[in-house]
Amino acid sequence: MTDPRQGASGEPEDARGAGGGGFGPPPEGFGPARGTSPGPARGASQGPPQVPAQNPSQGVPPAPPPPAPPGAPHGGFGPAYDPADPGSPTPPGIPAQSGAPPSFPPPPLYPPGPPTALAPPPGPPDAPRGPRDVPRALGLALLDLSGLGIGHALLRSRGGFAVALVSTGALALVALPADPDGVPPALVVGWLVILVLLAAHAAARGLRTTRAVPTVPVLGLALVLLAAPVLAGFEYDAARERAQHARLEKQLLDRLGEADRTVARYETSGYAGHESAFSSALTAYRDLSRDHPGSAAAHKVPARLRTYYRTVGAPFGKGDYCDAVDPLRHLLTVPRTMGTGRVPEDLAAWPAPRLATSLYGCGIGGLGTKDSSTAEYHLTALLEEYPDSPEAGKIVPEVEKHVSFSLKDKGGESPCDAASSLQTLADQATSVAKADGAPAATVTALGRQADRAKGGLPTKTWNCALDAYHDKDYAATQSRMRDFTARYGKDGRTPLARKYVIAAQVADELPAAGKVKPTTSSGGSITVTVRNDSPEAVEVLYTGPVTGSFQLGGCENCKRYEWADTLNPAFKPCPSGRTYPSKTLRLPAGTTYFLHEPRSGSGLGGSPATDTVKVRGGYTYTECAYTAKGFGSSGIDG
Repeated sequence: MTDPRQGASGEPEDARGAGGGGFGPPPEGFGPARGTSPGPARGASQGPPQVPAQNPSQGVPPAPPPPAPPGAPHGGFGPAYDPADPGSPTPPGIPAQSGAPPSFPPPPLYPPGPPTALAPPPGPPDAPRGPRDVPRALGLALLDLSGLGIGHALLRSRGGFAVALVSTGALALVALPADPDGVPPALVVGWLVILVLLAAHAAARGLRTTRAVPTVPVLGLALVLLAAPVLAGFEYDAARERAQHARLEKQLLDRLGEADRTVARYETSGYAGHESAFSSALTAYRDLSRDHPGSAAAHKVPARLRTYYRTVGAPFGKGDYCDAVDPLRHLLTVPRTMGTGRVPEDLAAWPAPRLATSLYGCGIGGLGTKDSSTAEYHLTALLEEYPDSPEAGKIVPEVEKHVSFSLKDKGGESPCDAASSLQTLADQATSVAKADGAPAATVTALGRQADRAKGGLPTKTWNCALDAYHDKDYAATQSRMRDFTARYGKDGRTPLARKYVIAAQVADELPAAGKVKPTTSSGGSITVTVRNDSPEAVEVLYTGPVTGSFQLGGCENCKRYEWADTLNPAFKPCPSGRTYPSKTLRLPAGTTYFLHEPRSGSGLGGSPATDTVKVRGGYTYTECAYTAKGFGSSGIDG
């Protein structure tokens, strides 16, 4: 195959004539023409094209031709163009030139590589940096630390200025008005971090800025404005303390109100039964006065204490002395509970004289009553706690008055009430006289009144029993007469009291016997024999002109009669031919009432039997006691 770079004649291509029918100049990019030095290697930097030296005789060198228009052909086939031959045709796209042709660099030996990327056009040149100004940078930073973003405002930085204002505004929005609990710490820390970052940014920019920022005024303004957040912080703390104080005052007033409502709630029902509620209210008053003495609530406590005293001591004002004792004792403890100096002096002294009056009033109200403990307790307490009080001096006269009233025969109490009162008064006077610390004169006088009361007891007790007999209360008569004989066995009326017991027993079964007053007479001339036709023992009681009683033992050979037998008109107990337990009485003439009561321990004894016998002189009388079956009754045949 023939080398395409060689013609038929075998001559080199560059030696061929332009019109000899050759291939013309090699296309662009196929390397340098033969006999020339190869161009620089691909990728190496190329300097500006070398312009051939001009002949001085040629004058000013012509201007370089303009670049080929876009789309002009580069290389290709066609007639060869010889720059040395002015008559050679100009290739298309290349303008004709006058004068000597320009010199071009030889084409590269190898095909060109891929096109290289073009660098972007350079921006405007940087502004010149000013000199370092540390005081100015410090001033701008301090201005930003004020929280108003003035440092960034002087630097014409709208973003930093806006961030400062927004962060400070958000903090103010949350913090104002001042809350007792303050601002959340995280919010404050976040705000400080933002200010520090803004200050650092302002300092960095202000260090070499070319803007006209006067250093001395900025630094002075920064120092002045830096005091703003400090002063604001102090003012906020003061406002927060005021808010805390206001909240505390409200809480204290609420506690005061709750205590007031407790006192008012039990004003009607009183202190008794609600001691714990009143104690809790008093504790609230004490805590307010002791723990918060300068508060508005504490200043109102003295007035509340007056209400407290008036409410607790209300029973005294109503004259309920017994009910007032415990509340007044409680009020005596209030100064100790509240502490020294927290109770007005007039309030502290208010309960004592009223307690003495209440002890006296409650004590004398119980004089002579069966519930003697009330009088004894309160009068004893009066002598022990207030022995020199006017009320203590009134005890003896009051006891004496009660004793005298009970001893009165007419216009006083009934005998039974008088007996009970005298017994109670004697016991009370004796007990009160034992009070610790009681004056000797009081003790002596109380003992004398106790003796007076005891001296009047027998008569009042006797009269009380007689009243029961006259009132046909025979059961009470028996009880009172037995009590009289038991307590006053040496009294001269004791034998008669026993007669009244027998007469009351008979009259209780045979009411007609109650018309006769028993006497201590013991004899008569008329013989009355009483026999026992019963296997059980029997007690025989009788009253009339003579009153007495005796017992007959059971009859060993006797038996209980059938109830039907006793209904036979011909029935006669105590038949002759037997020996019966018997007793012979000598009675005066008159009506005698008999009562036979079985005394068997076997439980077979019948009900009591009665008989009325009109005893007349010149006759002999026989009484027979027997027991009938069926209803367990007893009988008397006279």
